[in-house]
Amino acid sequence: MAYKQDYDKTLTRLNTIIARLNEGEALSVKELAQEFNVSDRTVQRDFNERLVTLYPIYQDKRRWKMQQGFKIEKAKSIEDTIILDILDKMTDGLGSKFSIKAKKMLSKIKNSDFNPIYAKLNLEDISSNINDIATLENAIKNNQQIECRYDFGTYDLKIKLKPLRVANFEGFWYLIALDARNDTLKKYHLKSLSDTVILNIKFILDDTIETTLDNAINIWFNTTTDAFEVILFLDKHAAKILKRKPISKSQRVISEYKDGSCDISLMITHQREITSIVQYWMPHIKVISPTSVKNFVVKNCQKFLEEI
Repeated sequence: MAYKQDYDKTLTRLNTIIARLNEGEALSVKELAQEFNVSDRTVQRDFNERLVTLYPIYQDKRRWKMQQGFKIEKAKSIEDTIILDILDKMTDGLGSKFSIKAKKMLSKIKNSDFNPIYAKLNLEDISSNINDIATLENAIKNNQQIECRYDFGTYDLKIKLKPLRVANFEGFWYLIALDARNDTLKKYHLKSLSDTVILNIKFILDDTIETTLDNAINIWFNTTTDAFEVILFLDKHAAKILKRKPISKSQRVISEYKDGSCDISLMITHQREITSIVQYWMPHIKVISPTSVKNFVVKNCQKFLEEI
């Protein structure tokens, strides 16, 4: 029993020392000996015979330190390791500057450079807009209005906005904001923004923005109209995939057929929220209702066929 108690004390002491070194502390053998009520020789043995062979630690002016830039592996489980691998691979789609910085950060808590996970996120590269993003982030956190220049394509204009969120839809980055003149919710292509400055004008945040974004299918979401139901027919190919990865949180299966096809219902706020998805999946998806959405898709298809 005495051996086990000694072992537990030693393990606790070693864990405490490593944790403090990992946090950047410079540790004295004499002070540690007094703290743990052991001899100086015992603590010195901890460093010389146990810790120095496992970690990049060194002695500087009679104090032990962890080598600068080194961080001990923090992943404690297989699940943690897999999550880190997935995050590491996802950074490839963030653009060169963001990806390099993200990988450097992840490398401090990962134990291996090899990554068996592959993920392809086709995200717009906004590395060149990092300063504007930092400004937007501060303004959003502090509920402050901004003034910026926006490129509308044929002309650019200075505008004042109440920034709510930086959001990514289908690989493109947007600023979701209220027009400061009339509080109309608008979406601005992030790379078309420039010269962003924070104004000394506060605004009250609308708490519904999180729910709005959470329920949005894509950037076509609308806040000025009530959500309405769309019913779609999915053939067996589309059903197999879109049951695994639903189009939206509101999606539910209302009918299933023997061949694997089904009818689904979902709520949208703008017809373009769903028509772009239907057109992408054609001919595996059909609009059952409402008629207005069905007619919009048919019209687009006819126009396409006339021009090829």
